[in-house]
Amino acid sequence: MQRPGGRTARVRAQVLRAVEDELIEHGLAGIQLGRVARRAGVGRSTVYRRWGGGAALVADLLESMAATSLPRARTGSLAGDLAANARLVGRTLADPRQGALFRAVISAAEVDRAAARALSTFYAIRIAEWAPCVTEAVERGEVPAGTDPEEVFRAVSAPLYHRLITGLGTIDRAAADRAAATALAAARAGVFVSDAETRDESE
Repeated sequence: MQRPGGRTARVRAQVLRAVEDELIEHGLAGIQLGRVARRAGVGRSTVYRRWGGGAALVADLLESMAATSLPRARTGSLAGDLAANARLVGRTLADPRQGALFRAVISAAEVDRAAARALSTFYAIRIAEWAPCVTEAVERGEVPAGTDPEEVFRAVSAPLYHRLITGLGTIDRAAADRAAATALAAARAGVFVSDAETRDESE
């Protein structure tokens, strides 16, 4: 669904920026709609009428983040595409504000089903954006047929999110490149070939 423009779009942007601040500072449980309205410079009734609660605000925030994320890379090789993806994830998580926001969103998803669904939807959208990198790599013969794009990109980002959540290790370009290289090696070895594909070949 296309979002309306003009004042409505500006109000949404202001409110979602305020929600980011609230999440970072107070977590999902600490979000107060009145305070969100004050931060955003809009009427409290506007926030209550359109969103109604913290979980709905977080869901809309994640929808906005998915819609405005950078498009996938097209480098011509899976190695280049995975490195581009890893570096994008790494830059995002290493950013002081964005890293804190993702920690807050992940924490919210642990305690609220609506937030968890919104987070799952966010990542499904981002994986769908990048999945053609893998399907094109299969067509080029870089990785085996049946390689699961979702598993490949989970393998790329998981080490970087581990660093974010645990605070162990720096999230830098070297870490991103290691994550991409490890996922690429596993993909080439057939680690991410789906069970269905494996069964078909053995029959």
